[in-house]
Amino acid sequence: MGKRGRSRRPRSQRTRFTRSEIRQMENLLEKKDVEQEFLQKLTEELNVASGRTGSRTIQMKQVEKWFQSRKKHQANDVTSSPSSPKELINSAPESSSDIAKDTGENISDETELEFEARSSTDGAWYDVATFLMHRVLSSGELEVHVRYQGFDAEEDEWVNVKKAVRERSIPLESSECLKVAVGDPVLCFRETSEQAAYYDAHVVEIQRKMHDIRGCRCLFQIRYDHDQTEEKVNLRSLCRRPTN
Repeated sequence: MGKRGRSRRPRSQRTRFTRSEIRQMENLLEKKDVEQEFLQKLTEELNVASGRTGSRTIQMKQVEKWFQSRKKHQANDVTSSPSSPKELINSAPESSSDIAKDTGENISDETELEFEARSSTDGAWYDVATFLMHRVLSSGELEVHVRYQGFDAEEDEWVNVKKAVRERSIPLESSECLKVAVGDPVLCFRETSEQAAYYDAHVVEIQRKMHDIRGCRCLFQIRYDHDQTEEKVNLRSLCRRPTN
């Protein structure tokens, strides 16, 4: 597959839609004509919703990209696998083969759960748009072929199910800052001059501040798991793990 070069990473990946926002958009998927006026109005509605207060602002292009991606996957999803993504993630192969075995089976999108996968290219986590197929390696480990949300087919990647696929991290709302404690694992948006992506981290210190009309003003000192560097971020840069 082609390298997922840093300069090619779409800026639209900066904002993650909350589950309530996704449900709202899914209810509108059957709308045949996704026109600019419709997209602009929906974007405004999402940004003024209480769940988006204090979070990273949504752009109309991000909403448009989401609709284009979902409609494309609906059109291409003509077959399904007897194993759902959740079943694959929660189960391990009972036996191994002498060589890697590609099942060639398409895996349909999970309707109730969203997933994210860690790229072997940069170690960052990306939302999974589609599970394409799965295979069993000679070691007995299970891999899935994923397409990342907002990326084309040339960026598809095989990833280890147990080590690099999990239920999607959840963007934190302004009212949830008190749920974050020192030591908690989080997924943190890291933006530098070279890169913008989500990485695993842990909270090492919290500076509580009074909230205002813009939402949470607290500062969170986090330590990235992959390189042990630290930085202070605000709540809108953080996503919580579903088990946290």
